[in-house]
Amino acid sequence: MNAQTEYLVHPGPAGLLELAVDRPEGPAQGVAVIAHPHPLHGGTMTNKVVQTLARAFVQSGWTAVRFNFRGVGRSEGVYDEGRGELDDLLAVVAAQAAQGPLCLAGFSFGAFVTSHAAARLHAAGRDIRRLVLVGTAASRFQVATVPGELHLQTLVLHGEADDTVPLASVLDWARPQSLPVLVVPGGGHFFHGQLPLLKDLVLRHLRA
Repeated sequence: MNAQTEYLVHPGPAGLLELAVDRPEGPAQGVAVIAHPHPLHGGTMTNKVVQTLARAFVQSGWTAVRFNFRGVGRSEGVYDEGRGELDDLLAVVAAQAAQGPLCLAGFSFGAFVTSHAAARLHAAGRDIRRLVLVGTAASRFQVATVPGELHLQTLVLHGEADDTVPLASVLDWARPQSLPVLVVPGGGHFFHGQLPLLKDLVLRHLRA
């Protein structure tokens, strides 16, 4: 993402996992772990939305950790329909953010995996300061319910004109939870031309 990005490999459940770490200029508030889109459809930790999320976290004083799911880039293993990918995310949290303030974020397939990680970690008593779910793949996967205690800390962002994950499917997921969804008018799945707006909305949530 920038010249200061630190690239690492770390043991994961299915072999080595490739990570990219970006740090704020001053002392970090904590660690934000960010998950990328679908591995079988070109999703990687260098995805523009994922990088935009990382920039927002760094600008807000968080260390941003992106990683490639199993089978992507230098990460070993093969795609596992979300099950193994959840294990990957939890392994990254254990390695890079074992304690202290934690944020979780994900885009598309990554938001689906992140929802399950948030539910798992919250149940284990982990302090999750912010949860950011963008373009949540609710039409294609069984997205986890966001724990009620995390609703105020959660930002669900979706494009009005998303033709990959219809807005209606996200509203159907959010409605039973009374979980608000912030809709970007005219926004598509990848927020082409609207990444600065996406970043500003995430910054506003992180600083609230």
